[in-house]
Amino acid sequence: MPGSITHASLNKEKHIRYWLRCLKTYLPNAYTSNEAQRMSLAFFILSALDLLDALHTRTTASERAGYVGWILRCQHPDGGFRGFTGTMTSDENSNEWDAANLAATYFACAALVVLGDGMERVRRKECLGWLRRLQRANGSFGEGIGKGGLIEGAEDMRFCYTAAATRWFLRRGENMDEMEDIDVEGLVKWTEASVVSTKVDGGMTYEGGIAQGPFHEAHAGYTYSGVGVLALLGKLPRRQINSKGAGKMSADFVEGVTKWLVSRQTLMLHEEDELPMADEEPPDVTPRFFPPTFHVQGAFPVSVADATLPKGSIEKSPHDLQWAGFNGRCNKVADTCYAFWVGGTLGMLNREHLQDFNAIRHYLLDKAQHMIGGFGKLPGDVPGPYCSTATNVKRISNLNPHSDILHSSLGLAALATMHDPDLKSIDPALCISLSAREKFEKSFGEQARSSLQPANLAKSMQR
Repeated sequence: MPGSITHASLNKEKHIRYWLRCLKTYLPNAYTSNEAQRMSLAFFILSALDLLDALHTRTTASERAGYVGWILRCQHPDGGFRGFTGTMTSDENSNEWDAANLAATYFACAALVVLGDGMERVRRKECLGWLRRLQRANGSFGEGIGKGGLIEGAEDMRFCYTAAATRWFLRRGENMDEMEDIDVEGLVKWTEASVVSTKVDGGMTYEGGIAQGPFHEAHAGYTYSGVGVLALLGKLPRRQINSKGAGKMSADFVEGVTKWLVSRQTLMLHEEDELPMADEEPPDVTPRFFPPTFHVQGAFPVSVADATLPKGSIEKSPHDLQWAGFNGRCNKVADTCYAFWVGGTLGMLNREHLQDFNAIRHYLLDKAQHMIGGFGKLPGDVPGPYCSTATNVKRISNLNPHSDILHSSLGLAALATMHDPDLKSIDPALCISLSAREKFEKSFGEQARSSLQPANLAKSMQR
C-alpha cells in the first residue's frame, strides 16, 4: 500500500541550480562525443526545469526564444528534426547522412511544448508525411530514412512510442483530418504482438510486460513505450472484462501488465545484491556473501534453505521495506530511471496507487539524490557524464559509469507521478508537465482534438 508521504524531501533549490548549470554552461567533456544527441539532452534539461517550475522564472524570455530558435534550426527540409545542427550542409548529396531521426523529432516537439511554443513554425505537414514513410508493413516504425528511401533502425517499441507521441504533437489544427494518417491499426497490432503474455495469441510468452518486439523479454522501458503508444492513440484497453467494443486482450492486458509492473519494486539496490544462482550454492548452505541491502535491513533469510521452506514465511517489519526501488527486468537491481518507466506506466493505467510510495520516495531521495542536485543511476552515483538517447544509455566515462542527465531528469519525473509538492504535475504518457500539455492544447482549441483519433475510434472513446 502506498501509505502517507514521508519526511524525505527534495532539495529543490540545489536541483534548480544543477539544471541551470547544465543549461547555461558547458557540460562535462565526457559528453563531447555525444554532440549528435544534443536534442535529447536539451529536452531532459528543459523538462526538468519545467517540472521544478523554474524554466519560466529563472530564464529570460530572450533566452527561451533562443532555445526555440535553435530547435527550429534543426528541422529537416524533408520533414522531421535532426539531433543537432552539425550535419547541416549545402552539399547536394547531404541527405545520405544529413537525415532527420525519429527520436530527435519527438524530443524537439516535446521541448518546444515545454518552452510554450505553439509550433506555428514547425513544418507539420512535411513532418507527418515523413512519419508515414517511417512505418513498415508490419506496423512498426524505423528511426529514419536512409539511402534509396530505405527505412533504417530496428523494429523497436521505443521508435513506435516516439512515432505515436510525434503524431500526437503534430496532428492537430485545421485541415489535419484531410491528411493521410499513419496505419494506426497496424501499429496497435504490432504493439499487441509485443505483449509478453500467454493470454493472447501470436508470439508471446508468460511474463505480462511488453518487450522490444514480438518474442523478446519483457522490459519496463518497452512496457512504458507500448502502453504509451496505446494511450496516445486512444487504444488503451479498458479494465472492464465485458465492456462493449473492448479489444480481445483488454481485461487480461491491464491485469497482466499491472501485476508485472508492481513486481518490479525491489529491495535489490546494489549490484552486489544479486542472489547466487541455484547451481552456485547447495540448498542448505548459507550464501558466502549476503546481499548488502538485504543484510542491513534484516530482510534476507539466515540461509538459502530458510527461504525455500514450502510452508515457511519471512516476516518483515516496516523498516525492512524502507528503501525499495524499481528494476527494469526480473532479477535486476533497482535503477533510478525505472521509477518513472514503471510509475509512469502505472499512471497511464490509473493504478499508480499500487506502488509503495514511501519506499520509492526513500530510495530516490535518500539513496539516489545527490548533494549537488540531480540523481544518480544507482545509490552513490553522481549525476554526471553519461550520455542518453531514446534508444540507449551509453557508458562514456569510467569514472562515473552510472550517472547521467537522463536519470536526473527521470528521477524528478518519477517524483512528479507521485504528486511531490515541490514539483508540477506530469502527464505520464508524454513525459512533460501537465501545465505544458494543457497550454499547448489550449492554443489549438477544442477543434484540434477530433483529429487526434482515427475516425473509427470516435465512438469508442466516448464510453
